[in-house]
Amino acid sequence: MPGTSAGGTGSGRKRWGWAALMAGTFLAGLLVVGVALIRAPEAERSTGETLANPPAAIPPSSVPSENGAAVPAKAPPAPRLAIVVDDLGYDPVRDAEWLDFPERITVSVLPHGPSSKSFAASARTRGFGVILHVPMEPEGAVTDRTEPFLLRRGMTPGEIAERFARMAADVPQANGASNHMGSAFTSDLGAMAAFAQALKGKGFFFVDSVTSAGTVGFIAMEQAGVPAMRRDVFLDDDGRPEEMQRQWAAAISLAKERGQAILLCHPRRETRKALLELLPQLRREGILPVTVEDLLALPARTAQEH
Repeated sequence: MPGTSAGGTGSGRKRWGWAALMAGTFLAGLLVVGVALIRAPEAERSTGETLANPPAAIPPSSVPSENGAAVPAKAPPAPRLAIVVDDLGYDPVRDAEWLDFPERITVSVLPHGPSSKSFAASARTRGFGVILHVPMEPEGAVTDRTEPFLLRRGMTPGEIAERFARMAADVPQANGASNHMGSAFTSDLGAMAAFAQALKGKGFFFVDSVTSAGTVGFIAMEQAGVPAMRRDVFLDDDGRPEEMQRQWAAAISLAKERGQAILLCHPRRETRKALLELLPQLRREGILPVTVEDLLALPARTAQEH
C-alpha cells in the first residue's frame, strides 16, 4: 500500500508538470503572435509599397531662394506695345479728340502749330508720352505748313541745333523726338550726326519713323549715345480697314515675339475709330499698352515739370 501511494503521488506530480509546461508554451506562442500582429502594420507603412494610395512625392522647386527654401519661378514680363500718334498740333478740334483715348499713348507733336503747346500740356496731364515731331527735308517736292522750319541737308551743325532748339521751346513738354517726313535728311549721315548732337544737348531720345529704307537715324544716335528706337509698323499708311487690321495683327505678332513693338499712325478720325475697335485684343493677348518712355525705361515726365 505504501508503495502504491508513493507511486500515485509521483505520477500526479509529473502530470501537473507537463500541464504547466504546455500552458506556458501556449501562452508564449500567443504572446509571439500578438507582437507580430501589432508590429506588422508599422513595417508596411514604412515602405509605402502596400498602400492603395501612397502619398505623392512633392517635386522640388527649380528656383531655390537665398536661404535654400523653394520659391516659385517668376513669370515672364508681359509683351508691350507703344502706340505713337504723329502729326498732332495743327487741328485743335481733331487733336482734342485724342485726349480721350482710353489707353496710354505717345503723341508726336509738330512745333509752331495753333494747338501744339496746349495739346502737349493736356497730353502730359493725361499721362501720355509727348515727343516733338521734327520736320525734316523729304525726297522730292513734298511740302506742307512746316516748310519754313524744316531741317535740311547742307545746314551747319550750329544751324541745325539753333532751329531744333526753337522747336523744342515751342513744345516744352517733349523729352523725345521723331522725324516728320525726312526721307532725304534721315538718309544723310552727316546731317543726322549733327541732329543727334542737338538731341543729346537737350537730353532727348529719338524714334526713327523710318520714312526711308536708307535711314541712318539709329546708327547716328548710337554713335552719339542718344537713346533711340525704330518704329516697327505703320498702321494707316494704307487707310483701308482691312489693311489696318493686317498691320495691327503684325504689330501684335511682333510684340509677342520680341516682347515689345512700336506702332505709328496718323491722327485721322477713321484711324482713331479703328484703334478703339482693336484695343480690346491687347487685353485678350496679354499685351500691355505703354509709352515709348516705358520701352526705353526712362522716367516719365509730368505736367508739374513744365
